[in-house]
Amino acid sequence: MKADLIDEALESAMHRYLDGTADADSVANLNSRMRDDSGVRRHFSELANLDSALAELGAGWVPSTINVRENPAKVVTFPRRAWFAAAACLVLAAIAGWSIFQTRQPFATIASGSLPDGLQEGSELRDQPIELLVGTVEMATAKGARVVIEAPAIFHFSSAQTLHLNKGRLAADVPPSAKGFTVITPSGSAVDLGTTFGVDVPLSGEPEIHVFKGEVIAHPSDGKRRSLRSGDAWSLNSEASATRELRSSAFIRPDEIASLHAALASGQQARAEACVAAWRNDSDLIAALDFESDAVSAPEGTYRMVQGRWPGSQAAEFIHVDDHMKFNAGADRDWPQLTLAAWVRIDRLGAPYQSLLHTDGWTLEKPGQVHWMINRNATMRLALRGNTLASDAVDPDGYPDSLTPVLPEQGRWTHLAAVYDSDAATVRFYLNGKFDKETQQAVAHPAKLGPAQIGNWDQRDRKLSGRIDELLLIGRILNDAEMLELFESGNPYASLAP
Repeated sequence: MKADLIDEALESAMHRYLDGTADADSVANLNSRMRDDSGVRRHFSELANLDSALAELGAGWVPSTINVRENPAKVVTFPRRAWFAAAACLVLAAIAGWSIFQTRQPFATIASGSLPDGLQEGSELRDQPIELLVGTVEMATAKGARVVIEAPAIFHFSSAQTLHLNKGRLAADVPPSAKGFTVITPSGSAVDLGTTFGVDVPLSGEPEIHVFKGEVIAHPSDGKRRSLRSGDAWSLNSEASATRELRSSAFIRPDEIASLHAALASGQQARAEACVAAWRNDSDLIAALDFESDAVSAPEGTYRMVQGRWPGSQAAEFIHVDDHMKFNAGADRDWPQLTLAAWVRIDRLGAPYQSLLHTDGWTLEKPGQVHWMINRNATMRLALRGNTLASDAVDPDGYPDSLTPVLPEQGRWTHLAAVYDSDAATVRFYLNGKFDKETQQAVAHPAKLGPAQIGNWDQRDRKLSGRIDELLLIGRILNDAEMLELFESGNPYASLAP
């Protein structure tokens, strides 16, 4: 029986039982219903577990190790609702013990995804362990929660309301019918109270909970419970520094997954790989950083490798203020023309800058040094040392900026590009293959590349929060048609709509 078939009278009877206000006739009827219907038993068990957890939280109850004989005045009293919930569980065990090993309804069903062997769309999940090596999988629980897990991941369900995540990245959209959905990690758990949230269990480091909307109870294994609300992020440890910055776009969510899988099914990944391969053979290419070839698989720096736009691909992820990647290309000459293009997934737009590519030596008065970033207005900026704007330029900070913010694309893979022509003294910006704005310059030095950093540049105001999947540096300008083709060939979505 599904939760939506539990009638209002039965639901009310369950709550009265847990509140301790049920009369004898109501209890007898409830026992009868649970004896005859496994769906009623399961729903009552989950309701009792949630009720007990919330009662403990509200009362601030913590198990005591007090010796009662030595300290009779310090006997700990359980909250009344916790007593009833515990008693309810015993009643349930007595009634339903005979059917524990009977055929059970599935805890969840596979909706879509890049699935390991033995699973397909429509596969029913119970308590079997699953290891997801590449891609993402979307599931719908028996209670109606939508869950997306991104590889690499190891997980299993122990009930329709409990998922154990040993590693991986999870996003959940939990409707009222699934309130109480719980994710258990090696360092603690997250109990949903009606929300959308994410849980990140990295290969190294503490698991984190990120609340996009609503409320979640975080319960570290060795610490006190904490209520997290919309916009909160927290590391599952007991340290005072457990608060984190929200990384809402670090998680692939249910409303994004369908478009990603549709593009994958259409063969878009092969088209993207062919495009990068073609550029590698282009004589104007300065560098192609896609994190797949051995030559650039592990640039020096502090960052972590995660899944890119495609199942099995890689991208560099930057989280902390000092995360960066060292990069060196194009130092052998000046570049009168230069195109910079990258696929990025920005987690947040913290002030003042998100550093995409910053060459070293800006303070050494080297004309033409390149700094490419997202500024405090969430627009792109391409600054070259020593360049000045034309007298009629409208860019407010003295550097060429794009017109359209990248913020509307936060939470999606976005293609950003800037095209520089020192001969024409112009900077042109493109967002998702479309021309956005051109800025004229009065002084335009040839671009200088060489030693540079992606991500944090000076550990103060230039950092990066998010992923970079593919970075191209090209020693000529790309026109509008070429830029659109570059975007369309690498677009991981089946539709251009966000």
